[in-house]
Amino acid sequence: MKNILVFPCGSEIALEIYRSLSHSTYFHLIGASSVDDHGRFVYEDYIGDIPFVTDSLFCSKIKNIVSQYNIDAIYPATDMAIACLKRIELQLGCIVIAPPVETTEICLSKRKTYTRLGEVIPVPQEYKNIDEIIKYPVFGKHNIGHSAIGTQRLDDKEMTLDYLSHNPDSVICDFLPGEEYTVDCFSNSRRELLFYGVRLRARIKNGISVYTIPVKDENNDFRRLIENINITLDLRGAWFAQFKRDNEGNLVLLEVAARFGGSSALYRAIGVNFAQLTLFDALGYDVVVSHNDYNVEMDRALDNVFKFDIFYSEVFVDFDDCLCLDQQIVNTALIAYLYQCRNQNIRITLLTHHDNDIYDSLKKLCIGDIFGRIIQIDRTKRKVDYIDNPNSIFIDDSFAERKSVQEKGIPVFSVDMVLMLLKL
Repeated sequence: MKNILVFPCGSEIALEIYRSLSHSTYFHLIGASSVDDHGRFVYEDYIGDIPFVTDSLFCSKIKNIVSQYNIDAIYPATDMAIACLKRIELQLGCIVIAPPVETTEICLSKRKTYTRLGEVIPVPQEYKNIDEIIKYPVFGKHNIGHSAIGTQRLDDKEMTLDYLSHNPDSVICDFLPGEEYTVDCFSNSRRELLFYGVRLRARIKNGISVYTIPVKDENNDFRRLIENINITLDLRGAWFAQFKRDNEGNLVLLEVAARFGGSSALYRAIGVNFAQLTLFDALGYDVVVSHNDYNVEMDRALDNVFKFDIFYSEVFVDFDDCLCLDQQIVNTALIAYLYQCRNQNIRITLLTHHDNDIYDSLKKLCIGDIFGRIIQIDRTKRKVDYIDNPNSIFIDDSFAERKSVQEKGIPVFSVDMVLMLLKL
């Protein structure tokens, strides 16, 4: 199993790396960040207090981590981290998952991207002198930046001057009013384009596509653009390009990134795991891209992850209306959590007032073997009197039962709280 350091592990890209690889038998993920954020809640193996990539101590700190944790490869998870880590790759003693330095430097800068690709595909016209602008609106964006950070529609000369006064190293270019697309791609070590998928960025929030749907490239318009990019830039592994339509409906490049997009999970839903493909390719394996042929769309929203400061060696869990819903349906969230406990060697005790033969009921639901012990009591008895392990938690749908157990000093959880215990 290869040890993979993901940095910074709280970015949208890093979270998709985790979702893509956390159940892999080939890769062990270690998260690291300069600032404690969501990654600390997701990555089980986490390293904090990493110097920023601009800090003079950054290289030595990463080098020490590579040595201490036997890191086989570093998977950078932001554009800036990609460029910085690739520059110092030879000093680190492990692979940095990214294209060559020249490519990462070009992709980091929109100005360099437009200069390099302007002869092979349509790119926005950049106005280096504000007096060149004949028609407004125009659009301002940071030369080095990501998502929608620092972008602004500029409706007149006054707005443009004000924008430049606060953002001097920005690109002022054509405003493109049409639909916006991302093309998720994978190129192997021989620079062969093995996959590309077009998706419409149907709803965007904070620069992130939160609702995205695949688009068929009926006339190969996107393919021609993507192939020209792939030929011109030395791209490797997962990468993406964004396009927008101009006033005439023509596709114009917005950016190229030397990584997969945050919403590329749309294609993981049909079997294209960009993170896994990229790692295997970087480690020298020949890969084949194969996927299912069905329609899928993806919507994203804020998600929650919880950390509890409780430690327990046993879970007491109820059966009726808790593990078993409507007398015949297994609570899949709860059963997943119980298997999580089993994997962590936490004892599972079924404590129930079930009126019928509990063993027969468990057999019908095919879930009997997970329990370390089964305690079936009649309804005249209180469950709290059978909880004999003070280092435990109690899961039950009954408020009265939970209250009596809680008064004993044991943490209690209702059915709706189970997802908070489950680490996906």
